[in-house]
Amino acid sequence: MPEQYDVITMGRIGVDLYPLQTGLPLAGVDTFGKFLGGSPTNVAVAAARLGRRTAVVTRTGRDAFGGYLHHQLREFGVDDRWVTPVDAWPTPLTFCELFPPDDFPLYFYRQPKAPDLEIHASELDLDAVRSARVFWMTGTGLCAEPSRTATLAALRARDRSGITVFDLDWRPMFWDTTEDPASRPAAAARYREALAHATVAVGNLDECEIATGEREPCAAARALIAAGVELAVVKRGPKGVLAVHRDGTVADVPPLPVEVVNGLGAGDAFGGALCHGLLAGWETERIMRYANAAGAIVASRLACSSAMPFPHEVETALAEGAVTSRPTGATP
Repeated sequence: MPEQYDVITMGRIGVDLYPLQTGLPLAGVDTFGKFLGGSPTNVAVAAARLGRRTAVVTRTGRDAFGGYLHHQLREFGVDDRWVTPVDAWPTPLTFCELFPPDDFPLYFYRQPKAPDLEIHASELDLDAVRSARVFWMTGTGLCAEPSRTATLAALRARDRSGITVFDLDWRPMFWDTTEDPASRPAAAARYREALAHATVAVGNLDECEIATGEREPCAAARALIAAGVELAVVKRGPKGVLAVHRDGTVADVPPLPVEVVNGLGAGDAFGGALCHGLLAGWETERIMRYANAAGAIVASRLACSSAMPFPHEVETALAEGAVTSRPTGATP
C-alpha cells in the first residue's frame, strides 16, 4: 500500500516568464526569469517546502516547456506521476509586469486551449484522490470541459472526506463567453455545485462575490458556510484575512508588514501554509497568522514557486513581526 499523500492539488500549470526589471511595461523589458507556475501547482510546491508529501494532477504540452515543468516539480519534491502530456496544445506561458507595491498585470498565453483543461475523469486515480489528507481544486478547473467534469468527479469521490479545499480562483478570461455570454452567472452555478462537496473555501473578495453574490467579508463567509463548507477563508489584501468556522470560531488577522516586490505568488504560499496548518490541527487563528506570514515572504521576492518559504523562514517572520529581505528560497 503506497504512502498516503498529505496534499494533492489539481488544475493549472505553466511556465512563468517574469521580468527581472521592475517598474517597466513588457515592451521595455529585455531580461526575464523562467519559473514553474500555475496556482494549484504552486500550492503543492508551498506545502512540500513545509515538509508535506504532495502531488499535482495536471497536464502539459508534449514539448520542451513541459519537460522543464516535470524537472522543476521533481526538484521541489512534488510527485509528478499524474502530470501527463497533451499532443494538441502547447504548454502555456504567463508573463507579468512588476509595478510594486500593488500592480502586477498578468498576460496569459493559454489559447486556443491549455493542456491543464484536458484532464479527463476517466484518467483520474480516484483512490489516491479519495485517500489524500487534503485535496485542493480551483475555480479555473470548472471553466471548461473535460476539466469541469473531472474536477467534479474528484470532488464526488472525496464525498467530503478529509479536508477538501475549493480555491475560488476567479479568472474571467478563462471562461468561454462565446459558449455562454453570461459567464458570471454560469460560473456562479458551477461554483455552487463545487461548494457542496468542499469542506474549506478560500478566496478574495472578488472571488467570494462570484461564488456567493456577497462582497462584505462577514456576509461572504456566512454565505460560503451556508453553501456547505466548514471553514470560510476570506482574503482581504492589505486588510488581512478573515476566517469563519461553522462552529462559530472567528479569526480576523492583520497582514504582516512587508516591502512588496511581486504579490502574485503570495496567495499560493498562503494556500500551502493553510494546508500545512490544517493538517497539523492548529487552531484557526494560528493557521491564519502562519499562512499570512508565508504569503508575505513570497510577496517580498520576485518569483512564485522558487520563492516558497521553508518552516524556519515563516517562524522567523512571525517572531520578528515583519518580513525582512532575505535571499529567495534560501535553504535552511
